[in-house]
Amino acid sequence: MKKGAMKLAFGVAAAAFLAAPLASFAGGTISGKVTYAGKAEQKEFSFAKFPNPKFCPKLPDTSLVQGDKRILKTIEVGKDGGLKNAIVSVHDVEDKSFIDGFKGTEVIAEFCQFLPFAGVVVNTKNFHVENHDADPDDPKSTQGVLHNPHSFTVKGSSSATGFNIGLAKKGDTLDKPVQFRGGADKVGYYRLQCDQHEFMQSFFLPVANPYHAIVKEDGSFELKGVPAGKHKVVVFHPFVGRGKLNEFEVEVTEGGTANLKADLK
Repeated sequence: MKKGAMKLAFGVAAAAFLAAPLASFAGGTISGKVTYAGKAEQKEFSFAKFPNPKFCPKLPDTSLVQGDKRILKTIEVGKDGGLKNAIVSVHDVEDKSFIDGFKGTEVIAEFCQFLPFAGVVVNTKNFHVENHDADPDDPKSTQGVLHNPHSFTVKGSSSATGFNIGLAKKGDTLDKPVQFRGGADKVGYYRLQCDQHEFMQSFFLPVANPYHAIVKEDGSFELKGVPAGKHKVVVFHPFVGRGKLNEFEVEVTEGGTANLKADLK
């Protein structure tokens, strides 16, 4: 290439670089922390009052077992007030591609515990539960420990059954679509409980976009790629404020980070 041509090519490339934006953004970030001024709370259940009283105490998380009692940690609070198991979600954005691509919510029943304890669901999308339990030391449960997942849509003090299906054997599964009567925005949250073992409980917030998160152990969270603008952000915990959906307004700038400190009462 001749020197003149090289200079011309370099000049065109440089001009194109200067004309292009220095950064390309796709929305902004919401980061923050969910805190609770109250104290930690828990419920106690006697294993003897439920089936499989010798198997269920084998739960690997020994903090949930105290002697002959099963502990359900309803509210867990860190030293600095960070609230564990809260769910944060941008509530005013409906993302059709996210909804269409959502593959469903998955829950396992393992050592008489539903996992995860907190999660999300999408209206009309699949809810999958799989039984992982069997007790080789109990002749009645060698093929499987019977669990009976029972789902509810909950708003305030009212609730309605979604499904109620027994999973008798290890490996048994159920798959049912999530159904919110009147639409997801009309229902507070989705609850799962075992009719055989009351201490098996999980809770799920309905979402319609990818801008949501289960907070970390210390209550912190980060939502990336949130469209610029003012948004309604919902913070939910199943046992704080009786499952109230706490609403906050946050303004997100393109490429920026908005901070949200959500103090729940």
